[in-house]
Amino acid sequence: MRQWTEAGNAYKAELYDRVGETVSPTPALVTAGHPLTTVWWNDLRRALVRLSAVPTDRTAVRQAYLDHAMPKYLAFLDGPVPTTPPAWSTAHGDLHWANLVGLEFGILDWEGWGTAPAGYDAALLYAYSLGVPETAERLRYELCAILDSEEGRFAELVVITELLQSAERGDNVELVPALRRRAREVRLRMMADGVAGH
Repeated sequence: MRQWTEAGNAYKAELYDRVGETVSPTPALVTAGHPLTTVWWNDLRRALVRLSAVPTDRTAVRQAYLDHAMPKYLAFLDGPVPTTPPAWSTAHGDLHWANLVGLEFGILDWEGWGTAPAGYDAALLYAYSLGVPETAERLRYELCAILDSEEGRFAELVVITELLQSAERGDNVELVPALRRRAREVRLRMMADGVAGH
């Protein structure tokens, strides 16, 4: 345990348990890194399913944000996009590669968890994988039950909206072309499924 004061604030840090190294030092993958085992992927899938069913009053993503931001940041799609998710569920809210432990599966950084559009965590992790196509492909395979659903496609548009907005501030700018391509692919699929917009 360590305690200190700084600029009039008191801090206390306690170490409960050491965790392994994260999959990536940054939210977005830059290289494939060490291969993740089948057990690791199974643990990720199981964790997402269990987490989605946890009841909570906490909020990770708000409907008001979706109504405001999605039309603005997805305007390049030249047509309406839905802003109301098909379903809500509980999410970690910040599931990226710097919050996942590699060798032995673990999830870090839980302060933003709460309700979000169903499929949000899988969609966020997928978006942060787009810079490494082989990992993105593996993730789509492992999480296809989530990502290839109506809920998953909507969640992808939510995540793309958020990341395009954060790119305006200089975050993960290198992902923008891939995010815009993916948004077009998702919208085409939604239109084929009859979910073009409201």
